[in-house]
Amino acid sequence: MKRNIGTIDRALRAVIGIALIAWAFLGSSEFAWTGWIGIVPLFTAAIGWCPPYSLLGINTCGTKNA
Repeated sequence: MKRNIGTIDRALRAVIGIALIAWAFLGSSEFAWTGWIGIVPLFTAAIGWCPPYSLLGINTCGTKNA
């Protein structure tokens, strides 16, 4: 798996993932359980690879010219 998520993208995914998981724990709404979907952006931020990005040919990771 080649990394396809850049630094800013990874940071945003991590923040959104943590916020969603926090909402699952602390939310009083009957739909708070849906916050567990935050595991997905948190996981993709941790590994630096996003499967839909690969399928669509998107790469937010900066490329270095050799």
